[in-house]
Amino acid sequence: MSNPVRTRVRTAALALSAAAALALGTTTTTGATAAPAPGPAPASAAAKQGPTSVAYIEVNNHSMLNAGKYTLADGGGNAFDVAVIFAANINYDTGAKKAYLHFNENVQRVLDNAATEIRPLQQKGIKVVLSVLGNHQGAGFANFTSQQTASAFAKEMSDAVAKYGLDGIDFDDEYAEYGQNGTAQPNDSSFVHLVTALRANMPNKIISLYNIGPAASRLSYGGVDVSSKFDYAWNPYYGTWQVPGIGLPKSRLSPAAVEIGRTSPSTVASLARRTVDEGYGVYLTYNLDGSDRTADVSAFTRELYGSDAVYTP
Repeated sequence: MSNPVRTRVRTAALALSAAAALALGTTTTTGATAAPAPGPAPASAAAKQGPTSVAYIEVNNHSMLNAGKYTLADGGGNAFDVAVIFAANINYDTGAKKAYLHFNENVQRVLDNAATEIRPLQQKGIKVVLSVLGNHQGAGFANFTSQQTASAFAKEMSDAVAKYGLDGIDFDDEYAEYGQNGTAQPNDSSFVHLVTALRANMPNKIISLYNIGPAASRLSYGGVDVSSKFDYAWNPYYGTWQVPGIGLPKSRLSPAAVEIGRTSPSTVASLARRTVDEGYGVYLTYNLDGSDRTADVSAFTRELYGSDAVYTP
């Protein structure tokens, strides 16, 4: 079953009511043939100063290359630092009674064509991360019933990172529908075992947390807290400000979240200004499409980096 196009009407409304109330590594993973690493990033990418900017891209509808089409007018650095492939899925095999990593045809196309869909971004200095999302089948990050099964799924993810030359994994615990197909309900140990195994498999890659769902509130078990194993965590509610409740320094958190084309430029700008004023180090955007979004992108680049954005088709 293919992952759905993410809609945020529901979650944005919840957030509004609630408000009212790392570096690219070269580590390979056993079991997969690692893709060749991209060449060094240009000097302009390294020269950019300011928060890390993140773009989720719905590959069912849009090209990953859109993340590389925006640069800063002042200095030429990338407007976006991290591009997230949205999304692979955690599916459930009812015969084998196990979770497995699934790519729909659009995600598989991006991965199979990494030379033209992923490497051009990495060569510009943009990290490319694979998001993994529930798929209405009962499998999720929070209901592995043993350390062994959690570690097995972690290996599937790290193998994919190595095979396709990616820069990391993003966890998005939505749409799992825990309990479907006779699956277990969330437990306290599952996500801790999963993140621990994934970090051991890929110590130099990005692991990020879309701060939502049962997994996001189950980061500690048996004396182990996996908060520090994440590189980034961000607010999942677009158009709002909400500090993720995870034990990471401000430099690795994005309380701001915006949807390109739907969050007003004034809100985009005010959230970016607050990011800088309050000392946070990440700024999250969602649904970058193929249109010229210079106005939306410039609304945050002016605040984060002191420069308008330039769009190059």
